Amino acid sequence: MKEMFKNTLILFIITLIAGVSLSLVYSVTKEPIREQEEAKKQKAYQAVFADAEHFVEVENFDPEAATALLHRKNDGEFTNDEIMMLADAVNSEGEVLGSVITVTTHAGFGGDITFAMGVRADGTLTGVSITAISETPGLGMRASEVLEPQFTGKPTDTSFVVTKAGAVSPFEIDAISSATITSNALADAVNAGVAFLRAWTNQNAEPEMQGGVELDLEGGADYE
Repeated sequence: MKEMFKNTLILFIITLIAGVSLSLVYSVTKEPIREQEEAKKQKAYQAVFADAEHFVEVENFDPEAATALLHRKNDGEFTNDEIMMLADAVNSEGEVLGSVITVTTHAGFGGDITFAMGVRADGTLTGVSITAISETPGLGMRASEVLEPQFTGKPTDTSFVVTKAGAVSPFEIDAISSATITSNALADAVNAGVAFLRAWTNQNAEPEMQGGVELDLEGGADYE
């Protein structure tokens, strides 16, 4: 009996020490990890909004509520897409130039695709930067190389559509050869980001409620 009590006590002490050690490790590494994640986000934002000096995430932003707003305001469209983050793009003088949205689409061929996209106050798309993707190597994984550049500088007053015949209008996106699913997933998710920003702007009519930006997206994208 004494031996059993002794073994139990030893096990308890070992477990306690391990728990305290893990807690200390977490306390020490939590802030560096947070800083690394923040730096990664800022880098992605900078990639899509090069003339902004820094980015300020919208206070009290709720991804679930944002995604629900997207779906509600677009008659159940974009059900494969989620709005993960919204931030203001700010220049060196403190002026808000536009917005950066982080979107995740579940429609990729190999799984989720997450990317940041920037939109100026006049509705111009400043860029798209993929931050997470697991598509087929040599095919869908070429999305950053093939698809991202096609969105930069484009207007957002009409939906982007994917074509295999060669883009002839600003709203057409050349598909990745043999990776149409990936191409459509990204184009539709960019449309979702634009649609969300329009819905958010309309819902928060006062500029100060959206970080001081009143986006010129009247009429928005054509999602019929």
